[in-house]
Amino acid sequence: MPVPARRHADVPVTFDPQSNARQKMTHQVVLHLRNLITSIYRDVLALGVLAFAAIHSSSAVGAAMLEMNNPTDPPYTTNSGDGFLDVVASEVFRRAGLQLKLTRLPAERALINANEGLLDGDISRIAGLEQVYTNLVRVPEPIYTMDFVALLRSNAMDNASWAKLKLLSVAHIKGWKIFEQNLPAGTNDIAVTSPDQLFEMLKRDRVDVVLYSRWMGLAMASTLGVQGVHVAEPPLAQRDMFIYFNKKHENLVAPVAAALRTIKREGLYKKVCIEKFSPLARSVPQCNVQ
Repeated sequence: MPVPARRHADVPVTFDPQSNARQKMTHQVVLHLRNLITSIYRDVLALGVLAFAAIHSSSAVGAAMLEMNNPTDPPYTTNSGDGFLDVVASEVFRRAGLQLKLTRLPAERALINANEGLLDGDISRIAGLEQVYTNLVRVPEPIYTMDFVALLRSNAMDNASWAKLKLLSVAHIKGWKIFEQNLPAGTNDIAVTSPDQLFEMLKRDRVDVVLYSRWMGLAMASTLGVQGVHVAEPPLAQRDMFIYFNKKHENLVAPVAAALRTIKREGLYKKVCIEKFSPLARSVPQCNVQ
């Protein structure tokens, strides 16, 4: 006789409120942790982007373009950018982590603009201007030495001196302080705004003498075809020339000075100096720097 299958008693389903609460709590904790991890990841990613931007921003600042006035002419600077100062100053600025842009303004206006911060500075001026233009700071290492001379078309003046200029008609560029401050009182002088004007006046015999730099004067006379120009010896003055910055760039003085000293020690300075000036004279003693 077959045995009837045993039927399992129906097990009643019971509701455990504590167990359900634990499940919900576990789910909430998992969601919270997931959100927290996502938030941390986003924060870390954002910090990484900011750090990357900061590093590159610092590099950009380090390679900032500085606009400096250039009061010189060939052979110091040329339109093609291969003059003595073009090469030397650009290399100095490069080694200091800077880029250099040379601009040209009338001498006096350039000093005013540099002092007011409209320009970043001036690439070549005599010492002491910081006492007058108090917002300028000077790089203490000379960038070169300049002979300030009298140039004539007649026979060279014997034993040139400031006092002898009082007997002549003289032209010079406005803003060149070394001439303005040393001409004897009562000198018949004319101030012009450009070297072209200087040598046009000399060419047309409107003045006896023009006051300028030795090398720029000889180069300008040659370019303009002014014949028979002589340098009166000895120089009226010989001065070291310096780079000036507006005081907002005071932190650049030390690295620029160090870079300039380095290229002198390496011999690069002397090499460029001889290359640029020797075509104008047999001897260029100012290239012998250490």
